[in-house]
Amino acid sequence: MTYSRHNLADTIVALATPPGVGAIGIIRLSGSEAIGIVQKVFGGKDLTQQDSHTLHFGTIIGEDGKILDEVLVSLFKAPHSYTGENVAEVSCHGSPFILRQVLELFIEKGARLAQPGEFTLRAFLNGKMDLSQAEAVADLITSTSESAHSVAMRQMRGGFSHEIKKLREDLINFASLIELELDFAEEDVEFANREQLKLTVAKIQSFIHSLIRSFRLGNVLKTGVPTVIAGRPNAGKSTLLNALLNEERAIVSHIAGTTRDTIEEILNINGVEFRLIDTAGIREAQDQIEAIGVEKTMEKVRQATLLVYVFDVVETKIDEVLADVKNLQSENTQLLVVCNKMDNLPSYKPEWLLHPADPAIPDFFFANRSQLAVGSWQLAVGQQQVITLSAKNGMNIPFLKEKLYDLAISEKVNLESPIVTNARHYEALQKASESLDDVQRGLDDGVTSDFVAMDIRRALAYLGEILGEMSTEDLLSNIFSRFCIGK
Repeated sequence: MTYSRHNLADTIVALATPPGVGAIGIIRLSGSEAIGIVQKVFGGKDLTQQDSHTLHFGTIIGEDGKILDEVLVSLFKAPHSYTGENVAEVSCHGSPFILRQVLELFIEKGARLAQPGEFTLRAFLNGKMDLSQAEAVADLITSTSESAHSVAMRQMRGGFSHEIKKLREDLINFASLIELELDFAEEDVEFANREQLKLTVAKIQSFIHSLIRSFRLGNVLKTGVPTVIAGRPNAGKSTLLNALLNEERAIVSHIAGTTRDTIEEILNINGVEFRLIDTAGIREAQDQIEAIGVEKTMEKVRQATLLVYVFDVVETKIDEVLADVKNLQSENTQLLVVCNKMDNLPSYKPEWLLHPADPAIPDFFFANRSQLAVGSWQLAVGQQQVITLSAKNGMNIPFLKEKLYDLAISEKVNLESPIVTNARHYEALQKASESLDDVQRGLDDGVTSDFVAMDIRRALAYLGEILGEMSTEDLLSNIFSRFCIGK
C-alpha cells in the first residue's frame, strides 16, 4: 500500500520529546538511511556495523568540526523496530539550542522533517499494527487518567481487533463459498451451509452488539464526563466546586451574581475524569454581562452529560426547585439534585421533592402552593438522585463523589473486557451490524446467493475499516494528522 501525500522512501526525523528545557531530548529518525545519516555526524563507533537494539555513546560533530553534544544513540534495525524500518534515536542534553542544531544537522545530511503521526503511519503501513492499534497510540499519549490509560494500552496491544480479525475470517470463508456458488449458478449447487452461516452471523452480531453497548462507557473513560453545576444565585455552586476540588478555586461571596462566567476544572474520581463546570446563577439578569453569563450557563447545561442542580434549602421553595428542574432537564443528561446548606435547616426532607403534593409538607416550603397541580411537577428522578449536603462544612461531599461516579459509570467497569472508545469504530460497527441484519434477513427469506454475498461484502468492508484493511488516503490523513510530530 502506498501513501502519496508522503514519500515513504524518505528518511524522516523529528523531536520525539516535548519542546522546552529538560534533562534529555530525544531525536528520532526512521528510514533506510536513518543509521547512516547519524553516522555521518557521529564521533564514536561505526554505527552501521553495530547490532540492532544496542546503545552507543559518542558525540555529535557539527559542520565546523566542533562538538555539539555528547549523546547516546539507540539502534533498531528493520524489521525489528516500531516503524518496521531502520530507526535511530539520539538522546541529547535537553537544551532547545542543542536539539535544534542537531535536528538541522540531520536534515542537512539527507533526512526530511516528519509529518504529524508519520512514524506511526509507517508502522501501520509496514504491518507492525492495525489501524485501531495505531489510533490507540494517540489515545495513550493523550490519556490523563488511569482508566483512559488502561483502555488505550489494552487497545494498542490488540484489544478487540484480534477478535474482529478472527470473526471476519469466518465471514470471509463463507463469502468465498457463496461467491463460488455464483460460478455454478446453472447447476444449482450449494457450497455454503446456510444454517452454519446463520450461527456465524449470530455469533458475530453478539460480539458487535457488546462492543456497541460499550461505547458510552468507553467515551466516558477516554474523554471524561462533562459535569455542569447549575442553580440559582447564592445556591452554593462555587462553594460546592471548591469542596469537590478541596481547594479555593472559585470566588465565594454572599453577593448574588458573583460568578459571571463558567469555571472549568478536572476532578478525578476512581480513575475517571469529571470536567466540572461551575456556572453563573440562573435568574433574570441584572445587566448585560450577567445575561451573557446566564446564556453560557444554559449552553453548558445543554451540552452536559451530568447536571448537578444545587439549591439552598432555606431560600429556594419546593415549587421553585421543580420549575427549575423542569426547565433544565433534558433527555440526554443525567440529573443529580443537591439539597445544599442542610446545616441551616437539618429538618428538610429531600423526599418532599419526589412527593410535593403530600399535605404533610408545611406551607413554609412553598412559594405558591396553590399553583402546584397534583403530579404535574413531579421530579423526574429517582430517590437515589436527590442528596443532601452542606458544601460549606464538607458534609456528604464524599457521598456526592460516589453518586457522580455511579451515574457516569452505570455498569461495573471491567477494563479487561473489550471497550470501544473511538467514534469511528462505533460508526463502523453500527453499519456492520446493519449489514449483518440484512444477511440474516436474506437467509431467512431464502434470497439468492448474489444478494447474500453482496450484504456479506458490505459487512466485511465496515469491519475492515476498523482494522485498516480497507482504508482510503483521506481517512489515513484525517487520523494521523491528529498525532503529534515525532510519533
